[in-house]
Amino acid sequence: MWPFLLIFFWGAALSSECGAKEYKIAIDIGHSQSVPGALSARGVPEYQFNKQVATLLLQKLLQDKRFKGSFIINEKGGAISLAARAALANRQGAALFISIHHDSVEPKDLSHWLYQGENRAYCDKFTGHSIFYSEENGDPLHSLIFAIILGSEMLRQGFCPTLHHAEKFTGGDKDLIDKTRGIYKYNKLVVLKNTKMPAILFECGIIKNRSEELKVSSHKYQNKIVKVLIDAINIFYAK
Repeated sequence: MWPFLLIFFWGAALSSECGAKEYKIAIDIGHSQSVPGALSARGVPEYQFNKQVATLLLQKLLQDKRFKGSFIINEKGGAISLAARAALANRQGAALFISIHHDSVEPKDLSHWLYQGENRAYCDKFTGHSIFYSEENGDPLHSLIFAIILGSEMLRQGFCPTLHHAEKFTGGDKDLIDKTRGIYKYNKLVVLKNTKMPAILFECGIIKNRSEELKVSSHKYQNKIVKVLIDAINIFYAK
């Protein structure tokens, strides 16, 4: 399967060199201020981590004139549905959709500790990133190609994926399809299936892990994650 995809990718890359030179990247900040997603091991809302990475990614993209039309979805953290996020990317004519998230774990895997006088849930058992795509997306093949590129670049830069979702992703609409790169198929994920352009959801790390939370909180680590994303985007568009 992968050799065919790589051949297709190089063909797509060659054709992109002959086509348009400007690409809008839609960067979705996962969750919102009122529905902030997972809480980290120290009680920090996931939305805060997501916004930091998304904001930095946009800043870096805007330095390249090819991506000057790129934009953030839900920059102010207001209430917005998953369907509305996808619809906004479609209306704006985005060429690529990236939803930024930070991961949690199943309740059965949680332990508890006392942090600054508060009882907090944590899990130091799992660590790493994961990448999701949907076969029901408007361009599923290129979604998968971008997922492969991003997963490969993460590996090249020394990151390792988490496989802790595998027990729930065991076939059908949900499946772990690439253990090496941490790529999962999640067909019914609304922000991915409703977007017309290639789309992925990227879990940057597991914030329930006490050590990983500290890593993903650091500006140095966030810059490293964003560099990998930029590299993957440049490869996808054959810079």
